[in-house]
Amino acid sequence: MNTTDFLSIANGICPDRLAIVFEGKRWTFAQINDRVDRLANGLDRLGVHPGDRIGILQVNCNEYVESYYASAKLGAIFVPLNFRAKAEELRYMISHAEVKVLFIGSRYWDVLNAILAQLPTLRECISIDGPREGRTDYEDLICSSASNESSREIGDEDITILMYTSGTTGRPKGVPLRHNAFVTYILDNIDPASPEIEERNLLTVPLYHVAGMQAMLAAIYGGRTLVLMRQFEVKEWLETVQHQKATRAMLVPTMLKRVIDHQDLAKYDLSSLKVITYGAAPMPFEVIHKAIHQMPWVRFINAFGQTETASTITTLGPEDHIIEGTEEELERKLKRLTSSIGKPLPDVEVKIVDEEGETLPALEVGEIWTRGSRIMTGYWRDEEKTSQVITSDGWLRTGDMGWMDGEGYIYLAGRADDMIIRGGENISPEEVEDVLCAHPKIEEAAVIGVPDVEWGQEPRAIIVLKKGETATQEEIVEYCRARLAGFKRPRSVVFVDSLPRHPMGKLMRKKLREEYGMP
Repeated sequence: MNTTDFLSIANGICPDRLAIVFEGKRWTFAQINDRVDRLANGLDRLGVHPGDRIGILQVNCNEYVESYYASAKLGAIFVPLNFRAKAEELRYMISHAEVKVLFIGSRYWDVLNAILAQLPTLRECISIDGPREGRTDYEDLICSSASNESSREIGDEDITILMYTSGTTGRPKGVPLRHNAFVTYILDNIDPASPEIEERNLLTVPLYHVAGMQAMLAAIYGGRTLVLMRQFEVKEWLETVQHQKATRAMLVPTMLKRVIDHQDLAKYDLSSLKVITYGAAPMPFEVIHKAIHQMPWVRFINAFGQTETASTITTLGPEDHIIEGTEEELERKLKRLTSSIGKPLPDVEVKIVDEEGETLPALEVGEIWTRGSRIMTGYWRDEEKTSQVITSDGWLRTGDMGWMDGEGYIYLAGRADDMIIRGGENISPEEVEDVLCAHPKIEEAAVIGVPDVEWGQEPRAIIVLKKGETATQEEIVEYCRARLAGFKRPRSVVFVDSLPRHPMGKLMRKKLREEYGMP
């Protein structure tokens, strides 16, 4: 089975059900399937062959879903590009992938034209949201093409998506993702489309991110109506849940925080929501704890994975978000909500290792390694970087530090290169941040290491205060004194207006180190 079968199956079971809702427009599974077939035939006429790279530069939209499936049906490799990337980053990714055809939205033509002369492999640009002189128009391509289904042979192990990482450590890295990587996860975790069960999946996570792509594929296979938003905006999200009666949603921590902190939250009817999946960045305990209390009818799921793992590899399930039981059970559940990413899924292996790659016993902090059929086998055309993260026996070095408890739950302890070492003691920035974020005056906090002659490094807190609050360095340090071991306590505090984050909510700790990392 490959991912194109997801659409075929859903279309065969529930052709008249709405497949996509986007900005007031609606398409059934039968209509989407027809548009995909026509688009695939149009791309075929343009000379797209198996293995060719087909890029897209646009926010979430129905054309994003259609262009993925059309590319996949031709055996081509889909390349979702970060629409927030700068010109040089886009030039590198398009060139590195050797993109042949590019779907592009109107707001990105200026940046593309500025680098077009440096893109020798790019032969065709298709305008997504309206005609453009001298360019192929998306709707014209569909309308002028036949509706017969493509008969290209597609292997389960063929690459279907080439996704670029955010590039926090140098240039973005291309991650080739195979059909089977998505199929294995979805068949094991998602119920297929049913004529009797209707669900509506609200998707705001960008489709250039692996979490967005995984959610889209899961919705199609499950026969769920995919309610798309171009980008997340909290008021629009609340209105969309209420109006479209969304039953499922995926949010990153910063999105969920904006939802539960919205001043008019209680005015919206969110009772249709049954499941909220969150991930892509660490979830502050205060945020998830508040969300559970404000939306007790929702089942929360923490999903952890990386671009390199194609999809989720561990989950903290709904049962772990029910805060009740004996005093001992409550303590254990609260601890898990604070920093656990749950247990590994059955089809992957996960272990915690030391610097020599030896497996560590429970409770000891080391690097998280994972292995399985869904894990990438190497970066796109980069043997050097591949050798740095893939071991000879197939383990992926995730770069995430963590530990495992006696019941198999995994806890994050930061990135390997974020760990602060003070006098030989390892300090997890996340542990200190959790304590800081519990302070009633603190909105957000980040912790970095700064060089110190005596201790090697000292922890420094970068603090965003809640609106209208004031605090001093001494007050913050004293607050930590009673809550953290002495060596973990921040020795200095910097107050800022905001913390730098990636679009998916991940803290840009490297940027903080560059700006505030000197003594």
